[in-house]
Amino acid sequence: MKGIGVLSLQGAVREHLRMIERAGAHGVIIKKPHELSNIDGLIIPGGESTTISKLMAKYGLIKPIKDLAQGGLPIFGTCAGMILMAKGLIGPAEESLSIMDIEVRRNAFGRQKESFEAEIEVAGLEGGPFNAVFIRAPWIERVGEGVEVLAELDSHIVMAKEKSLLAAAFHPELTEDMRIHELFLKMI
Repeated sequence: MKGIGVLSLQGAVREHLRMIERAGAHGVIIKKPHELSNIDGLIIPGGESTTISKLMAKYGLIKPIKDLAQGGLPIFGTCAGMILMAKGLIGPAEESLSIMDIEVRRNAFGRQKESFEAEIEVAGLEGGPFNAVFIRAPWIERVGEGVEVLAELDSHIVMAKEKSLLAAAFHPELTEDMRIHELFLKMI
């Protein structure tokens, strides 16, 4: 059985673990660098990107995760996770992983009270549109040459893939639809 780590410093950790188990893999809580050694993939959840960034630095997780990404470990970032994966950031600077060739605008769709759900078409996802939950959501302003755009909303990129890296501006873990997590598991 595949072991999928979920960075468990802050955010929607429990929800991702539940989706991983439902999709037939084993969820592994990741809080310290040594816990990264036996996983087949890693999810960086949504939450407060600044808080997650500070905690990653405090617990010495940034370099080990960057090394794993360079080595080809599949990594999936949702919302704040996508912000932390981006090489470029529009908005206040913070220490990040800088592993994916995308430029992200923080809180692009507005503040918490402007959160919403929308049906989006995701490339490679069978079974019709995905009901995506956007909470203080970012969007992707620019993608590099090797990045595949998987979904857009109102002409803004909200999901993309680069080799073994997957990023979504929304929260698939807050729905009952497992297709996005299954898509990530197929990358492993």
